[in-house]
Amino acid sequence: ITLDEATEPWGVKVERVEVKDVRLPIQLQRAMAAEAEAAREARAKVIVAEGEQKASRALKEAAEVIAESPSALQLRYLQTLNSISAEKNSTIIFPLPIDLLSSFFHRATPKV
Repeated sequence: ITLDEATEPWGVKVERVEVKDVRLPIQLQRAMAAEAEAAREARAKVIVAEGEQKASRALKEAAEVIAESPSALQLRYLQTLNSISAEKNSTIIFPLPIDLLSSFFHRATPKV
């Protein structure tokens, strides 16, 4: 039943009702705050998951490009070395394939 229907028999027409002040019990306020916090956390998790999904797709595409063109990997390696060398007080370790190092080990081993 609406307010207007209840007051019409007395000849009163209700067009609008405004609520000026609402006082909720503390328990209800806490419950509403907890629900709002849970909704915010859920949205944040969705945003993080979407970001991770986009990042994984980009990494997959990069891996496909590198697989098609080994020179792309060499270029990326050189770009990384360039950015590392720009930093002060940094130690640079050059990773080399084991097969390149094995020839040095064979030469250094004394022959009996």
